[in-house]
Amino acid sequence: MVQNTPKRKIKDSVFTNLFQDKKYLLRLYKALHPEDGNVTEEDIKDVTIKHILVDADYNDLGFSVGGRLVILIESQSTWTLNIIIRALMYLIQTYHDFFKRTKQNLYGSKKVNMPKPELYVIFTGEKPKNPPDTISLSKDFFDGEKITVDAEVKMLYQEDEKNIVGQYIIFCKVYNEQRKKYGQTKKAVTETIRICKDRNVLKEYLENKEQEVVDIMMTLFDDEQILEAYAKDIDDNATHREARETAKRMIKKGKMTLEEIADYVPSLSFEELRELEAEVMQLA
Repeated sequence: MVQNTPKRKIKDSVFTNLFQDKKYLLRLYKALHPEDGNVTEEDIKDVTIKHILVDADYNDLGFSVGGRLVILIESQSTWTLNIIIRALMYLIQTYHDFFKRTKQNLYGSKKVNMPKPELYVIFTGEKPKNPPDTISLSKDFFDGEKITVDAEVKMLYQEDEKNIVGQYIIFCKVYNEQRKKYGQTKKAVTETIRICKDRNVLKEYLENKEQEVVDIMMTLFDDEQILEAYAKDIDDNATHREARETAKRMIKKGKMTLEEIADYVPSLSFEELRELEAEVMQLA
C-alpha cells in the first residue's frame, strides 16, 4: 500500500511534465521536423488544453510553431482506433481557443488565418502486428470513402535513443517491465529511473527532476489503487445484492429451512437471512 505520497494540485504525467519544459519541447519538434533547423524555443507557443478530454491525469499536448499547429496525444495501454476521435475533438477545441485568443471573427467576410494542423499519437503500449504509419477517419471508420470532415493521425511507436520521442517510448517500456517485476511500488519507479539514466535515456531530465518524477508516478499509483478499490466495491455490492435476491426467492418457495438456504448463499449471515425472511413474510 502506497503511503505518504505528496498530492499535486494538477496531476501531471511524466509526459506533460517533460514537455512543458521548452527545452524538451523544442527537441520534440525537431524530432518531428528535423528539416526545420532554425526554430528556437522562442518560436514555440504552448497551446495545451488543460483537462479537456480527461478529468484527472492528462497526456495531451498542443503547441504551435510558425504556421503549424501540432497536437500530440499519448496512448499508453490498449491499441484503439478511437484515438482518432480524441485527436479530432482536441483539435477542434484548440482551434476554438485559437480564434478566440486571436480575436478573429468567424462570422465576418474576411477569411480567418489558421495554422496548419498536424496530429500525432505516441503509442507506448504493445504494438499491434503490422502497425500503420497513419490512421484516419476516412480509412479506418468509413472504408476509405470521401467524407465531409477527415482527420489523419501519424502514429509514433519507434524506440530510438537518438531523439526525445524515441527516448520517451523507451522510458515507458522500461517502466512497464519494472512494474511487472515489482508491482505498484517505489522500487519499480526508482529502477526505471536508474536503468534509463544508465542507458542515457532522458538522462538530463531524470537527473534534474528525479524526485519530482518519483512523486508523479507514485501519485498515479495511488489513483490507480483508489479506482481499483472502487471497482471492487461495486463488484462486491453487486454480488451481495444477487445473493440477497437468490435467498429471497428460496424463502418465498418455502421448501427449504434457513439453515439449508445458508449453505447455498454462504456470503449472507444467518441474521441477514432472518431479516429477509421477515421481509418476505411481511409482503406475503
